[in-house]
Amino acid sequence: MRPPVSVTRGVRESAVLIDSPHSGDIYPHDFRFGCNFEHLRQAEGMYIDSIFSFAPAMGATLVQAAFPRTYIDVNRSATDLDPEVVPGATPAPDAPAQSRLGMGLVWRAIDGMPIYDRSLSLEEVEARIANYWMPYHCALDEAWFRVIRRCGFGIHLSCLSMPSRSRVYAPEMGGEMPYDIVIGNRDGTTAGKLVTRCVQRLLERRGYYVGLNDPYKGIELVRKLGAPKERRHSLQIDINRRLFMDEQSLEPTAGLLEVQRDMAYLLGYLIDYSAELA
Repeated sequence: MRPPVSVTRGVRESAVLIDSPHSGDIYPHDFRFGCNFEHLRQAEGMYIDSIFSFAPAMGATLVQAAFPRTYIDVNRSATDLDPEVVPGATPAPDAPAQSRLGMGLVWRAIDGMPIYDRSLSLEEVEARIANYWMPYHCALDEAWFRVIRRCGFGIHLSCLSMPSRSRVYAPEMGGEMPYDIVIGNRDGTTAGKLVTRCVQRLLERRGYYVGLNDPYKGIELVRKLGAPKERRHSLQIDINRRLFMDEQSLEPTAGLLEVQRDMAYLLGYLIDYSAELA
């Protein structure tokens, strides 16, 4: 059985840590979803792991989830339970918009279509937390601790993808997501201005239209790892899927190599100048 998380360290370990929490495509046998499988796959952060596969060769540590986020989303708090999925559960009082829309720790729906035709027991969710959520967070924490201990500072990029259309996040644009890439630092609380501005300008230099904290501010992973006053900078990076894949067939396009090349450009800069940025 494939481990739920993989960690690949750089050939020359740098101060940069990258994680891909949503690109997993190994569906656990006890998922027992009730929706169409192809629709379920629409939520995968597919190809993000491929885009950043070069990272260890450049010197960054890469952490990847093997399981899909619809099974359990590691970019949510372990207490963010949806009572519509787990009867009797108490929702987090400060649950983010994604959770209220059915995309909490255990997803309820994708684009309004229910994932389950049944309720989940608390024991079932606790098993997912113990066997999948916890190993991922432990692996990421260990990798981050290793970076900080060795360098005294660190830059973490949590790399995700976003759909090109979203009625929820881009209603004023007719559902069309306006940005190529969105950077999230939870309104400046998880990464310093210099690191954030550097990443934004480097991406813009490559021709991308970049948004900052709009509509994605970053959720659990950057909240947990980011502490800019302690030189621990954590950014969430959401890449528009239309840049590298056909969202209907789910096949990669020629743009995949171009995005990969541009991310290598970004990573190379961060590795070379991380000490100055931090």
